[in-house]
This record gives sequence, structure tokens and C-alpha cells, in this order.
Amino acid sequence: MVTYSESGVDISLEEITVSALISKLKETLNYRDIITDSGHFAALVKLGDRAIAMSTDGVGSKILVAEMMEKYDTVGIDCIAMVVNDILCVGAEPIAMVDYLAVEKPDPEIAEQIGEGLKEGCNQAKVAMIGGETASLPEIVRNFDLAGTGIGIVDVNNIITGENIADGDVLIGIESSGIHSNGLSLARKVFFQENSYNIDDILPTDPKTSVGEELLKPTIIYVKPIMELLKTDVEVHGLAHITGGGFTNLKRLKNGMSYDIEALPEPKPIFQAMNSLGVPIEEMYRVFNMGIGFIVVVKAEDKEKTINTLEKYNHAYLIGRAKEDSREKVTIKTFQESIITL
Repeated sequence: MVTYSESGVDISLEEITVSALISKLKETLNYRDIITDSGHFAALVKLGDRAIAMSTDGVGSKILVAEMMEKYDTVGIDCIAMVVNDILCVGAEPIAMVDYLAVEKPDPEIAEQIGEGLKEGCNQAKVAMIGGETASLPEIVRNFDLAGTGIGIVDVNNIITGENIADGDVLIGIESSGIHSNGLSLARKVFFQENSYNIDDILPTDPKTSVGEELLKPTIIYVKPIMELLKTDVEVHGLAHITGGGFTNLKRLKNGMSYDIEALPEPKPIFQAMNSLGVPIEEMYRVFNMGIGFIVVVKAEDKEKTINTLEKYNHAYLIGRAKEDSREKVTIKTFQESIITL
């Protein structure tokens, strides 16, 4: 059995650490008209009849897979994806980003590859990279670290915080490309430490791809399908980016709600492989996206129009429902037909 905490990442301790940090910063929110609470996917600052949405994120230990593969453009795409997908979760249109590249030692060739990935991500998201910072930190950083901060804009009347989610609303899941940028510490431990795979070894559940290729697939950028959906007459009640924490991300949308997920598509080979190699089923759904990278919450009568709109870009599925419930649980029917509660 292999868990996330055994790979060096303790989600519970991370939550406590973040709470400790936020507790010291909460009073600063009084300086401006802040709309969203701490813990949402993106923060909103009201400016008249519009609001600025902001988010920041990094690529995490996917960088180590990029080093093993000696292929660095993907991490640039992922940097854009992680930030703009969070900005979408408040109904905002991402418009601009800045990046932060910290290096052990400057390497023009690696930087060029990262730049190509950042450019591709910006092209997909239609955002401008308006600046950034590069720092040489030889005694602090090993090789490099990459993070980004983005902003988006939204009319105050069109903000989506999740407060309108109601009993009986449906969950529409949009497919992921695979592992995206979360849970890589656990994935690396499972494949390379516990089971002695090499980066070029064939994935045990898919003879068409190697372990390294699968782990390095870029995160899908959901700007185009979500922005098109928001321009329709569909009443979108909630938007959730399924990142670290898996489907527990839904709990960030509204207090007093639970979610029943009953019809997930068959997991992609990467997830089936990790489960077969020792990651417990509950840990799989707690850590990974399991093939669903983004969730849209809408009224039941809007499910077909929502799916039809999203399907122009990515596969989309009716995966479950929201219900009023003070326990605030996420119940999932797994691909092994078991029921787990997160």
C-alpha cells in the first residue's frame, strides 16, 4: 500500500499550515472590497461594476519528471493551465499572467523550452504574459522551480462563487488528459521507488505509451469550453477545477452541500496502473482527478445543453448531483463498484 503521505506530501498537514498562514493575513482583506472567502479557487477584488480575479500556482514535482525526460515545454503549459483554470472557477475570463522562474544555475536551453511551453499555454488560454521574474538561487533551488500568477475580469453580476448551488443540481465533468499536475510525488514513488520502473518503461495498463510520456502529458486548459458555456443562457451555479485533493475540491464551493458522484467514466490507464501497483482506491479519489479535470454545476434541466456545449472541445459527462447536507461529504461510486466517502 502506497499513500500520498508516504511519498512526503501530507494533505492534512498542508491544510493546517495554510490555515495558520491565513489566520495572520485575514485582517488585510479589510483594505479592499473582497468578494470571495479564503479557500476558493480564485480571489475577487471588486472595482465598481467589475471585479478582478487573481490566482497563483506552481507546477510542483512534475518538474522532476521533466528533468528525467529532459523535456521542459510541458511544465510551461502546466503553469498557465493551473492558474487560468482556477480563475475560470469564479466565472472570470483570464486576461494576463506573470511568471516566476527560480533556477539553481541559468540554462538558456532549458529556459527556451520553458518559454515555448508558456507561449503555447498562453495561446490556448488567450492570455498575455506581461512580465515576470527570474532568480538565480544556487543554495536554495535544485535545478529550477516555476510558478505563475494570473488575473481575470468579470462583471459583478456574473460572478460565480457556488452560492447558488441548490439541491438537485447536476454535476457535469469534463475529461482530463491524465494526471495533470497533481499527485506527482505519489506517482513517482509508486512507479520509480516502490516498483522500480524506468522513465522509458511501458505503462503496464497501456502498451502504447511509456510511464514518462504519460506522467508528462500537459494539463488541459479549459478556457475555451467554459467561456463559451458562460456566454449561453445556461445558469451555471458552480465551477470546480479538480486538482490536488481530488473530488474534495467540490467542498470549496458552498457550505452545507454534499455531492453524490455515481457515473464517472472509466479511469484512464495511468490511474488504473497506480491502483494496481499499490495505491488504495480511496487514496486514488482523494488525490487524483481520476479522469475528470473540471466540474460544472448546473440546473438539471440544463444538463443536455451544457454537455453539448462542452463536447465541442472535450468529452463531458453527467457524473452526479448536489444535495443539501450539513455533513458536507463527497460520495463516489468507484470503478471497482465500491462506494467511498471523502
